Amino acid sequence: MKRGTTAVYGAGFLQGAAFVLIPALGTTLRSAPYDMSNTTYYGLLYFPEIIGAILAALTAGSVHGRLGSAGLFRLGVLCNAIAMGLLVTASFTHGFTIIVLLLAETFLLGIGFGLTNAAINRAASLLFAGAAAAAVTILNAVIGGATAISPIILAGFQTVLTWDTWPAVLLTLWLGLMLLPQAGDSESNEQGGVGAWRRSMLPFAVGVMIYAICEGSFGSWANVLVSVDRHLPAATGALALSVFWGGMTIARFGLGAIPDHLIHRRIAYLLAPLGMAACFFIIPQLQAAAGLLVAFTAAGVACGIYYPYSMAYGIAAHPQEGTQMAGLLVGALMVGEGIGSFGLGPLQQLISLGNIYTWSALWALPLLWLAWWNSRAPKKTA
Repeated sequence: MKRGTTAVYGAGFLQGAAFVLIPALGTTLRSAPYDMSNTTYYGLLYFPEIIGAILAALTAGSVHGRLGSAGLFRLGVLCNAIAMGLLVTASFTHGFTIIVLLLAETFLLGIGFGLTNAAINRAASLLFAGAAAAAVTILNAVIGGATAISPIILAGFQTVLTWDTWPAVLLTLWLGLMLLPQAGDSESNEQGGVGAWRRSMLPFAVGVMIYAICEGSFGSWANVLVSVDRHLPAATGALALSVFWGGMTIARFGLGAIPDHLIHRRIAYLLAPLGMAACFFIIPQLQAAAGLLVAFTAAGVACGIYYPYSMAYGIAAHPQEGTQMAGLLVGALMVGEGIGSFGLGPLQQLISLGNIYTWSALWALPLLWLAWWNSRAPKKTA
């Protein structure tokens, strides 16, 4: 095993597990003794996380230039560890104090997410340079898998002990991660900061942002569409969300493991937008629970590889600005997730969620063109 592999993929797992904690704690934080309002919980707490992630992702190249890849990685890990410490501390408070602590926690978690993801996506592409697309895809599968199982682990600790036990475990693991061997600076002359920005990076960023709008539209609104719009049981709505993330994770593991000569990565990259469009068009037509669950699983599969392949192609196309490229795409992902998750709420005052899904099928047009553009040159294959 190459030096730094355990640290890179371990950080991916911990990042996915930590990132989903606030959403997973929704019922707990809105109940006694915390009694947070829906407005505070659903509105206020998420914005610092998104802002922190965007700021950190966009400055990752500059941080890498000053501290190197190991320094960038450790700074991201430290921010995540402090965020977990704040979450544990918040569990012993209530009222205004817990809101302040959680705002600080989500902001630091966002910074940790931006820095760590930029570092580990870049590192994965260098650790397995001959199969960078597969390495990055599997890394993001690990992140997604941790996102899927972390709420289950949290619920288990909450049943047996207390909910803050899981953040405390994550805090310990984050700190332990800093003791593991780190991936070396394979690109000693890599550029960062203002001088590393290239106009050729923009098509990758735009593609990821549009993709993230689609992912947020599926992931954040699956429960509402199934439970509220279709009047199906709440458990079915939750299951729709689970199978979406499960389908995405399985697709990433599967396509990451399949050799390129069996399914050419560019072909899969080009087919992904068509799959997303088909799911956007079909889901509003369905009424039965079984059909909706199958469709959201298919949506997860269709969403599985567009982001990691964009990351791999983007880094391969900009080897001297790899960390800056990775940071830009993490930032674009967070912007798109914010639009897809929060933007659809006010929009439903003008148009129904089903119609939003139907019209969202048109996102396939720019996504398909950008996938073709970003993967067209042989030097950009990974």
